[in-house]
Amino acid sequence: MGFRFKQFKVEDDRSTMKVGTDAVLLGAWADAGSAKNMLEIGTGSGVIALMLAQRSEAKIEAIDIDKNSIEQAHENFQNSPWANRLNAIDSSLKDFCKTSSEKFEVIVSNPPFFNNSLTSPKQKKTRSKHTGELSYEDLLHGIVHFLAPNGNVFLILPHTESTIFVKLAQQNHLYVNKELLIRPKKEKAANRVLMELSFRETEKESTEIYLREADNSFSKAYSNLCQDYYLDK
Repeated sequence: MGFRFKQFKVEDDRSTMKVGTDAVLLGAWADAGSAKNMLEIGTGSGVIALMLAQRSEAKIEAIDIDKNSIEQAHENFQNSPWANRLNAIDSSLKDFCKTSSEKFEVIVSNPPFFNNSLTSPKQKKTRSKHTGELSYEDLLHGIVHFLAPNGNVFLILPHTESTIFVKLAQQNHLYVNKELLIRPKKEKAANRVLMELSFRETEKESTEIYLREADNSFSKAYSNLCQDYYLDK
């Protein structure tokens, strides 16, 4: 059946990670600006790249280590209005660093996380959501390799993991310029954080939203953030 958005459709039945709230949050929040090129690290079904293509004119390279995921991303790209600007590449980040020296104005990733948690018995899901295949150090090495001097990086991480990542980022001269804390509900603590990083060290701008009301309906803030994409917004 797939997921139908206002301007495109995403099939994700063969992708390691399904279309979910984290991906939609990141795709909606990341600032495409006037970037001429973008890189997505770990594209899965390609939903984030498609969301960014919808509101930009950029050429977008999307890499993933899982063959089935990248094949499905390619199909989703080809079936979209922006097929000529989207390229799905079957490659690990390490290998892509060896084959390309292009500098990107925007880099986006919904990276592996949960460093110390138990891994899934389903190996493909483990590869996508845990740092065994792509450590934070490897991710940051790739970001530093590919990021243009005035470029921006957009990520989503569990709130508990974000402090680890931020410390490592600073060691690589990458700094958080903006963050959006995500609460599942108004009375709950933040469990996700969206981050914008760059080589520029500035005062951090921090805001927060919650996703659902007490009756489990989407909050106004979340609906406003995603209004360009969801059919019922």
